[in-house]
Amino acid sequence: MAKKRVKVALVNPPPPLGAFVHYQSPLIGIAYIAAVLEKHGCDVTVLDCPPLNITYEDLKRKLASFQPDIVGITSVTVTFSSAVQAARAIKETFPRALIVVGGPHVTVLDEQVLNEHPEIDVVVRGEGEQTMLELADTASTHNLKNLQRVDGITFRKNGNITRTKDRDFIQNLDELPHPAYKHFPLNKYKLYGKLILPIITSRGCAFNCSFCLAPRMAGKAFRPRSPKNVVDELEWLRDEHKPDAFTFHDETFTFDKKRVLAICEEIKNRNINVPWDCSTRSDQISVDVLAKMRDANCQLASFGVESGSQKILNAMKKGTTVEQNERAIKWTKDAGISVTISVIIGYPGETKDTLQQTLDFIRRTEPDDVHMSLATPYPGIELYDIVKDMGLKMCDDWSRCDMQMQVFENPSLTLNFREMRKKFYNHFYSPAYILRQWAKRDFYSQIMARAALNQFLWRIKLPRWIFGAR
Repeated sequence: MAKKRVKVALVNPPPPLGAFVHYQSPLIGIAYIAAVLEKHGCDVTVLDCPPLNITYEDLKRKLASFQPDIVGITSVTVTFSSAVQAARAIKETFPRALIVVGGPHVTVLDEQVLNEHPEIDVVVRGEGEQTMLELADTASTHNLKNLQRVDGITFRKNGNITRTKDRDFIQNLDELPHPAYKHFPLNKYKLYGKLILPIITSRGCAFNCSFCLAPRMAGKAFRPRSPKNVVDELEWLRDEHKPDAFTFHDETFTFDKKRVLAICEEIKNRNINVPWDCSTRSDQISVDVLAKMRDANCQLASFGVESGSQKILNAMKKGTTVEQNERAIKWTKDAGISVTISVIIGYPGETKDTLQQTLDFIRRTEPDDVHMSLATPYPGIELYDIVKDMGLKMCDDWSRCDMQMQVFENPSLTLNFREMRKKFYNHFYSPAYILRQWAKRDFYSQIMARAALNQFLWRIKLPRWIFGAR
């Protein structure tokens, strides 16, 4: 039988009621899958429900005119219940469509997901580009009996759960097409009227932090794109979509010093002239690299500091020291780059003393912004096993796993995180902070000043729209 042109719908489901799910940029994973499918002749539509306020009923109506052969639904742990609800609604309306779900949550709990949710036909484990392409090829030949030939999936066969072998990670990332952001409502992601577009220049994480799933999802081997390929995409993004800034979504952007210096040099040589930010680690940075980054218009660097207590850092298997973190923040600020740090509160073993050490670290180092979250034992990470082995009571409501709600009991620390976090930011985002950031006049400082101003106005109950808040 001749192949048909396969129609694939890619869906980011509506957020669960009451959960904190916020997207400041289009989902790059969906954008890559869409680009690969289109490159190989598939008809693709993307429905990013949260920014468009698309309900489940809206979803069914929008898919009705498209009549998909395959519906791919992405989810993380906090949105898994929404993915199931979307799958159920779509399956009721399009019973012949193949419902495929991907993402870290289902990668880890693939068999459980299929056993508990009959509306889901296939789970994609790990990277999705090649797997979705092969699923589309299978659908194009009208022969879903060939699913066992597709690596990296879990599905039902004759009433039993079947797992094909794990798919090898993509080694030559330069072969991937540019992410298809044309399918996304880019005006909906603007932050204070500014569009920040994501780019990934490498995959894989060589570190073993006990709270993170990155090595399992993307492998432990560092898989880089070439500097030329990276800057080709930056140039294309600038010309095609006119972003106000780029955000590098690599796990550790500066892991390969020689490569990052080459990227910065290429950015300068081509006069890209768009501000950008990146994430890295305090043990993967140096003064000369920071200078080159700033010269190439890097305006913000994010560090996963996680804790001001060496005891907690060791428990997390972070592999860094308090002294390294403090030094990296100083070096970065001295280079003229703003600094954001992330801290994780409430890790097993956390006490009032270790928490105070983290707060003292923040006051001592004075980062430009702080992302504060709660330790969350996601399935598949070492922290999940630690919490279970300790016999700590753990919530099984996945919609609470947003890193802002407590999902396990910590006997060494009684904490009202919401109140503590509120008190912290009320103090941190002071009028002096707003003026200090505003005075810097660069892109990210203005964004941080506006965010802090909104928080301040909310605290004193003044309408934020007066100042053009988002």
